[in-house]
Amino acid sequence: MLLGKSRTYHDPIHSAITLNGNDRTESLLIQLIDTPEFQRLRRIRQLDIAYFTFHGAEGSRFTHSLGVMALTRRAFDAITIKYPYLTPHRTVVLVAALLHDLGHGPYSHASEEVFGSNHEIWTLRLLKFGKITEVLNDFSPTLISDLEKVFSKQYSVPFVYQLVSSQIDCDRLDYLQRDGYFTGAKYGQLDIDRILLALRFDPISQNLVIGRKGMVAIEHYLTVRYFMYLQVYNHPKNLAARFLLERIFRRAKALIAASDTELTEQIFSDRTMLPWLTQDPQSLTCEEYLASDDVVFAYHIHRWRDSGDRILADLCRRFLDRDLLRATDISHLDDIQQQESLESWREKLTAQGLEPKYYCGIRVARTKGYSIYKQGINVQTEQGLQDIARLSPLVQAIVQPIQRAWLVHL
Repeated sequence: MLLGKSRTYHDPIHSAITLNGNDRTESLLIQLIDTPEFQRLRRIRQLDIAYFTFHGAEGSRFTHSLGVMALTRRAFDAITIKYPYLTPHRTVVLVAALLHDLGHGPYSHASEEVFGSNHEIWTLRLLKFGKITEVLNDFSPTLISDLEKVFSKQYSVPFVYQLVSSQIDCDRLDYLQRDGYFTGAKYGQLDIDRILLALRFDPISQNLVIGRKGMVAIEHYLTVRYFMYLQVYNHPKNLAARFLLERIFRRAKALIAASDTELTEQIFSDRTMLPWLTQDPQSLTCEEYLASDDVVFAYHIHRWRDSGDRILADLCRRFLDRDLLRATDISHLDDIQQQESLESWREKLTAQGLEPKYYCGIRVARTKGYSIYKQGINVQTEQGLQDIARLSPLVQAIVQPIQRAWLVHL
């Protein structure tokens, strides 16, 4: 492996992210960033369609992935000062941090809701495809296997995968700070420096833990995460926009299917989009999957706006013009009452000559609480490691998730 020039990325959250071309691991990161598979992430929005609600939410999965890698490097390098025997794991943890979102589809999480794809499965698949595979294998023949263990949480040292995926990982630290910045949500601001100082390595369990003095910073982080889900990620306008996006592709799928059996006008669909409309997205080839991004999907929505199908054309127009459907909170109603409200809207829409299934529906938004059941956050105390929920009344208050139901309608 040839070492190359250093590289600096000027990031709005982490300032200058410099990769040292004379460092073998960081030279590898530069090569991975330059692959077509990673560059594709520039064309996928981090916050899918949240720009309808928060006009500054235009950041990409590319910028987020760089940020996660930068935070992981800071955290890992600081901890290895005290535990230098962890140093051999530096390559795998930094590469995992950089590539953790490689498998995201168009519109990020929205496409998972619309098509049922799974970006984590695709990340694992893409490790063994194209230029990414070539670069990883040139570095080490065992690196891909090690990355698979990290992403499946089976790596020999739990601390390594916990830095990338856990209740207090660098992925969450970056997206909360980044999303708060780009949406203008002031409650999304974190004290990253104090949080990183609070991170510890427990040599007995080999887990990522928290120092007792850092509890306040972690309480703040968990509170920020709670409010970001409540006020940003699950904003009713976001739900309405995702609903509209899902209905656009549902209608497109129906028209494609009908065109095979009836004398129905064939809607426009290029060789990239057609597999998404006719197959299970998990069955796509790597070439088909990588060819798709926000640009391709948006182009089709623009084309379909002029479709001869009245419903598809109207849905696309609404999406492009931000003429979204409304979202009414029906959480106070029981299940029967919610269905009655939905049925009432269906009758209204039918009377107007519209197909109800494309213009109304119920969406449930779940604001995540702190989970003490899935690899919680352990704090170092004189009595040993203790879950933060047992030590903090504030965290105890946000253990239970909040679920709200919304009626999306015309």
